[in-house]
Amino acid sequence: RRGREFGTNGYFLRAFFYIGLYAVLDYFWTTQVSTLKLAIAFGISQAFIGLNVQHDANHGAASKKAWVNDLLGFGADAIGGCKWNWMVQHWTHHAFTNHNEMDPDAVNAEPMLLFNDYPLNHPTRKYYHKFQAVFFLPVLSFYWLSMVFNPQTFTLKHEGAEAVGIRQDNDFLKSRRIWAGLIRLTYIYLNIVRPFMNGGMENAVSTAFHIVAMGAAESLTLASLFALSHNFEHVDRDPTKPLRENGKAVCWFKSQVETSSTYGGFIAGALTGGLNFQVEHHLFPRMSSAWYPFIAPKVREICKKHGVRYAYYPWVHQNFISTVKYLHQAGNGSNWMKPLSGEL
Repeated sequence: RRGREFGTNGYFLRAFFYIGLYAVLDYFWTTQVSTLKLAIAFGISQAFIGLNVQHDANHGAASKKAWVNDLLGFGADAIGGCKWNWMVQHWTHHAFTNHNEMDPDAVNAEPMLLFNDYPLNHPTRKYYHKFQAVFFLPVLSFYWLSMVFNPQTFTLKHEGAEAVGIRQDNDFLKSRRIWAGLIRLTYIYLNIVRPFMNGGMENAVSTAFHIVAMGAAESLTLASLFALSHNFEHVDRDPTKPLRENGKAVCWFKSQVETSSTYGGFIAGALTGGLNFQVEHHLFPRMSSAWYPFIAPKVREICKKHGVRYAYYPWVHQNFISTVKYLHQAGNGSNWMKPLSGEL
């Protein structure tokens, strides 16, 4: 029923569990000498905040009360991101999912990785993309560093969103620049400077390694799950093709389903903040992730009735394997070759 799509008691129990875990580990991280185990645990706890707290909140889905969403949305900043840039970028992604020119997520890993399956003669293709299925995880491990030291935090102008015409020069964002910068500097002080202070000069090398490990743990937990959502075998990577070729209108709902995948069930949802239900999330982005396990069977039923391809993997490793295969195909351009011949 309309008005009940927001976070349930179960959602808030989950959210505050992850907030508590993060707070405890952050306390030890900023007050004690760092260790590798603490670095990895703290990095993963930050990823859980990104998945389970800020995501629902910055979609306006955690609560019908705006101030609750606004407050929990700062979870993005608590893990090295920026809520205001995230909203601009992510909402653009939802509007233009897998569009090879207008979806920021489709191009933000270039030139290191190709998520778009470009034609063989496309200038973006490089020789090393043929091997991207092998090295994509090491590349994704730098996701945290790219967030924390992103100068766009201080300008609040996300280049990916700006490239597709999203205006970011309004008074609201201008007034938030100083706060975004101060929050970022505070994050750097607490989570990068403080560990060096706690460890002293004699432990500077090990501390630096722990910071990198913490960032890699967060990065791989977040980015590897993000990569599964829209990059898998038989995914629709060109949802506007029917419009270009024959003028046929594109059904937005159909394109959201066929550009996304779902894996697992309730348990995976509790760990990933419902991002395993990517199909359901893209159909109902302002619905709390707590409801996705309950609506998924009906969504599959309706898709089957109308001949819409719904990608479902019972286990996360199956989706991951499919993603690796897709990245290999996108990297070497095999989808553009005739079967068996290798010819165009």
